[in-house]
Amino acid sequence: MVSQLTLDQFDPEISGLIQNEIKRVNETIELIASENFVSRAIMEAQGSVFTNKYAEGYPNKRYYGGCQNMDRAEIAAKKRAQLLFGAEHVNVQPHSGTQANVAAYLALLKPGDKIMGMELSHGGHLSHGSSASISGQYFQNVPYYVDKATEILNFDQIRNIAKKYKPQLIVVGASSYPRLIDFSAFRSIADECGSYLLADIAHIAGLVVAGLHPDPIPYCDVVTSTTHKTLRGPRGGIILCKQKFAQSIDKAVFPGTQGGPLMHVIAAKAVCFKEASTNEFKDYQCQIVKNTKALADELVERGYKLISGGTDNHLLLVNLISKGITGFEAENALDEAGITVNKNRIPFDTRGPGITSGIRIGSSSVTTRGMNECQMTIIAGFIDDVISNIGNKRIYAKVKEKVAELCKRYPAYNQ
Repeated sequence: MVSQLTLDQFDPEISGLIQNEIKRVNETIELIASENFVSRAIMEAQGSVFTNKYAEGYPNKRYYGGCQNMDRAEIAAKKRAQLLFGAEHVNVQPHSGTQANVAAYLALLKPGDKIMGMELSHGGHLSHGSSASISGQYFQNVPYYVDKATEILNFDQIRNIAKKYKPQLIVVGASSYPRLIDFSAFRSIADECGSYLLADIAHIAGLVVAGLHPDPIPYCDVVTSTTHKTLRGPRGGIILCKQKFAQSIDKAVFPGTQGGPLMHVIAAKAVCFKEASTNEFKDYQCQIVKNTKALADELVERGYKLISGGTDNHLLLVNLISKGITGFEAENALDEAGITVNKNRIPFDTRGPGITSGIRIGSSSVTTRGMNECQMTIIAGFIDDVISNIGNKRIYAKVKEKVAELCKRYPAYNQ
């Protein structure tokens, strides 16, 4: 018989940790650019009975019986994503953004082919060809960089690199690039070099569907994304592509790189896509951009140097060299004061990824909580108070009290 005990009754240790996490997010300011807070509806779908079902294969072509409801849920997720993004074909099964990228590479490339992606320390992602990732171990990595003077993409430089190395695939996208990306310019370069073009919009997907960032769909052969971050859905991945790549993409996901899909997550993705189709979601994305700019402007006013001089999207990257501290020190100090950020390398950084010369800050989570430009100015002040007083535990404690007071007015979740 299925146990009817609640988590609190059966496993108070794990139940307690979950309650502690709710308390942590409610009492701290979450500024990690790749994180967000999902709705109750998404959590309900993800914690549903769908977690029990094996459904290897695709709708109406499963390797297990009893998949009628799984088929309907996956079809709903696919249709909603197609409408949301305007894509010809969608695969909603990837377990993560990296899994989506790996499947796309398998569909388009042969081992040893060249992948040209943004250098990791300049804002790229591990799965875009880094030697630390399978993407850099099975394929040749050809990095491109931001311009040293402007710290933004220089398409003349990128074109020269592409023409020199003739990569089979150019990957567009970033995990810490604060500016808009011109997909049409990358399409032109890819056409000159005979390359496929893949856009990884994991960070900016919410902005794209709200019309606040250029759309990659008209220009790219394949588009991958996570469903969390700005899209504010469950942790997972999706692949969007032109119809001519549909069969090879689907085969690359299953059976190429994954087994049974996570049907409870796919159900939650369907809910996410429905939420993202609303006017409320578009308003939310607009507020993200306003909040990030307000946070950036206040930090600049307080003497901080931002990579590229500012931001166009949901994140900003702070250069801490002039402040005489490392990203590691800043992350730890801010954490003590109830502010969560992540240390991050900056372009041409001389420090390694465990130390770094910068921090990455995003506004998606605090915007979800209902905060606006006024609160961003206050938060920038909190950040400055901590960074200007590294090592001063008394200041940390004072800031933490103020953080808790602010967060009380904007809870992430009701306990």
